[in-house]
Amino acid sequence: MVVPGFILGVFIHLLHISSVANYPNGKVAKSCHGMIPEHGHSPQSHPVHHISVNQTTFRPGDQLKVTLSGPPFKGFLLEARDAEDLSGPLIGSFTLIDSELSQILTCEDVQGSAVSHRSPSKKDDIEVYWNAPSSAPNHIQFLATVVENYKIYWVKIHGSIISQPNALPFTTPKATTAALSTLPPDSHLTKPFSASACGNTKFCIRSPLNCDPEKERACVFVSFMRDDQSVMVEMSGPSKGYLSFALSHDRWMGDDDAYLCIRDDQTVHIQASHLTGRSHPVMDSQGSLEDMAWRLANGVIQCSFRRNISLPGFKNRFDLNTSYYIFIADGAADDGRIYKHAQQPLITYEKHNVMDFPKNIGGSHSLFLLKVHAALMFVAWMTTVSIGVLIARFFKSVWSKAFFFGEAAWFQVHRMLMITTSVLTCVAFVLPFMYRGGWSRHAGYHPYLGRVVLALAVLQPLLAAFRPPIHDSRRQMFNWTHWSMGTAARIIAVAAMFLGMDLPGLNLPELWKTYAMIGFVAWHVGTEIVLEIHAYRLTRKVEILDDTRIQILQSFTAAEAEGHAFKKAVLALYVWGNATFLVMFLSAISQL
Repeated sequence: MVVPGFILGVFIHLLHISSVANYPNGKVAKSCHGMIPEHGHSPQSHPVHHISVNQTTFRPGDQLKVTLSGPPFKGFLLEARDAEDLSGPLIGSFTLIDSELSQILTCEDVQGSAVSHRSPSKKDDIEVYWNAPSSAPNHIQFLATVVENYKIYWVKIHGSIISQPNALPFTTPKATTAALSTLPPDSHLTKPFSASACGNTKFCIRSPLNCDPEKERACVFVSFMRDDQSVMVEMSGPSKGYLSFALSHDRWMGDDDAYLCIRDDQTVHIQASHLTGRSHPVMDSQGSLEDMAWRLANGVIQCSFRRNISLPGFKNRFDLNTSYYIFIADGAADDGRIYKHAQQPLITYEKHNVMDFPKNIGGSHSLFLLKVHAALMFVAWMTTVSIGVLIARFFKSVWSKAFFFGEAAWFQVHRMLMITTSVLTCVAFVLPFMYRGGWSRHAGYHPYLGRVVLALAVLQPLLAAFRPPIHDSRRQMFNWTHWSMGTAARIIAVAAMFLGMDLPGLNLPELWKTYAMIGFVAWHVGTEIVLEIHAYRLTRKVEILDDTRIQILQSFTAAEAEGHAFKKAVLALYVWGNATFLVMFLSAISQL
């Protein structure tokens, strides 16, 4: 039963690897204007690649060959602009020479106005044709951004200038070209953050609630402290890759203002970004953050920065004078590239305005409906169904006396537990749909197994309601069908629980949950084996009494009473153990 969970874990890990934050297919149209890759690193300052053109003059309608060459590179973006206004619109269009290495882009709504790589394979040079438009300016300059790897790239490499024949000689404008966009220098924090001001001068989100990042390594901490028209933000938590928080209008990822502290070897890059759905965050290349500082110690990332409360000049930066849900997430990073977080983010219980009165709040990694769903399923398929099966299988002779409505006591208890299981399953099944608003495409096989379990849980009591009389010839067929469906439902339910514990919406502690579930399965199977062995030995004892024709009723009654007492003791011990496992899981769910 551990195997399905392991397979799902490997599958999820592969999905995470595929979500690396780059554009190996060259679809970089969103970077056309600034020509800056969204890698979160500073560009190199000294170009080592060259742009050459096969002629120095051109006329409208001419087609010129442009070559980008230099040390091996993986990605590039090539454009043509007015040499006297490099921040102006793109000029002309390109025609490919080798469509396996490069591709045409539509930038600024102009088809073919730029060229980029088609794949991340290494290349030494790229050749394309540039088509001069009829309304071309007098002087054209080619610009290129070249990417060697995720951390090493050059922005707006200046190439050759070509001119129309009758144009005046080109002179460099007096206003020098702006320096390449780089990230502001960061400083190094000398000590961990303190939570002493939380609720007094700081608005703090902490998990666990009231933890202290100064003393507890596992403390996840984000604080906001107002300073006139700006706010100082502090973020701390255990992570080997990155730590982040986002401001959101709802409880769903998408259209959110996010801030990341990304570990890169022994350095931390602090980056503002924008989340668009479940895709990789779009990094902000503009300098909306100030006074950035960071610290790495004992596997904990700590970073701080300052930003203005309102940033009207920066697209996708939210105004902090508004209430938002606050998400806190962490995940893996490799060479500065981030991967999707494996666990559901910590989300505040309600919207908060961090500029309001200082508060000290917490959040949850799992929403209430998902926690109730998990709790009901654990109660149903760990406890009620397991006890109900044991009673029907081994306690018919123990509690055979008639009870309500003339039915045996064992049957009444069995029926009550099984109906409870069916009701709990139906209620629990609906809750994820209420949360998601429909079917989840990101939950793997878990919802499909759950649907099978639900069907069997509904069919079992219906089948039992129409069971044939005990002496009917079809009773044997009913018994086998009832047993087979019940056993299948229990096995599939355990598999679904194994998979459900790994989903981001729940994600119980990694090793603990697996061992606890294995322990529960072993406890139940062991109890059934003990009762089966006891039933076999009791049957053998009765057969011996019958074979030797010893008509001592008192001896038989004593043996039967001894067997009943043993069964009751085993059941009491089983219920205690079952309740212990159930409380362990319910307690873990409540702490998410």
